[in-house]
Amino acid sequence: MVDRADGARLFLSRWFFYGTLRDAALRSVVLGRDVSGETAHLIGWRAVSDGDAPLLVPDHHGAATGILIDDLTTDDAARLAYYEEPFGYVVLELTVSGAKAKLYLPQARRSAPLDPWDYVEWMAGDAPRTIDAAREYMAAFPHIPAVEAARHYPMIVQRAASRLRAKSEVAPDQVRRGVGHVAVAASRLPYLGYFAVQEADLQFERFDGEISPSVSRTGFLMGDAVTVLPYDPVRDRVLVVEQFRYGAFLRGDPNPWTLEPIAGRVDHDETPEDAARREAVEEAGLSLGRMILIARYYPSPGAISEYLYSYVALCDLPDSAAGIGGLVDEAEDIKAHILSFDALMALVATPEASNGPLILTAHALAGLRSSLVP
Repeated sequence: MVDRADGARLFLSRWFFYGTLRDAALRSVVLGRDVSGETAHLIGWRAVSDGDAPLLVPDHHGAATGILIDDLTTDDAARLAYYEEPFGYVVLELTVSGAKAKLYLPQARRSAPLDPWDYVEWMAGDAPRTIDAAREYMAAFPHIPAVEAARHYPMIVQRAASRLRAKSEVAPDQVRRGVGHVAVAASRLPYLGYFAVQEADLQFERFDGEISPSVSRTGFLMGDAVTVLPYDPVRDRVLVVEQFRYGAFLRGDPNPWTLEPIAGRVDHDETPEDAARREAVEEAGLSLGRMILIARYYPSPGAISEYLYSYVALCDLPDSAAGIGGLVDEAEDIKAHILSFDALMALVATPEASNGPLILTAHALAGLRSSLVP
């Protein structure tokens, strides 16, 4: 037990981390401070893979490797509980390297054979995404209930994958300035749901080389998305979809059903092109052929982190391609329309085509069409 500067008393405890929390960077994010330990072994258990996360199963001949830490506080334990318990993990106390230590194990033990979990392989693959997702997840501690934050964890992982994708892509600067300096003094996550809201106090480098005064900014966190306009070059026609859109409804649009290309979020384990092909199946039952990337862009960078990849895709569009689609478990109700190319261009010249990616992609198709039509 130790006394904290504010007078509170903190009780210390020993913990054993056998999975992703063996990584010092992830531990620092989850615990909110740097904590080191020593390598230790839990005899009679082995780490196996349970999707993206490891778990321990009894094994008389096994020995799970991990990190043993002696001085975690009650504050640390609260942060660990926030990170682990909503996902079905419970605290047990086992003997590790001759001493009792606490660790998290899944509440429902698995009996089926599972593949071994490899820490080195995780570090080389999923670690950056896991650490980035943990930063957003733990930013919700403690003001957002853990069960609520955990419910939206798949979207957090998707946004983490988007941030890593952004870092991996080329950032050309033939016209714009080179990368300037941005210093974030504080950030907050006041809302976490299917999307999230992030606030920050920051300074940025001005064009004259000076550093700006401290400013506060609020942004809407969204993962990367794709749009794809299916085009049949033989019949010279396209498919567009119609669905209710909450954003149009919020604006007070008297008809919040919008016409747009097929669209959807890019999952953490797929490429934008993979996402476009998946969404075409889900929304319209279409199998896409050759795909042409039209543009990559921020639709509203002043406050929204969403980044779009817009495609034209060649495919077969018989009359039967029109109809109702979408995933029932996502409450999607999507109507597919078949339009001739001329009808499409007449449409985008009117306010009925109020969707940016549809307008952009239609005009891009107009420029490509002569090279696509047989």
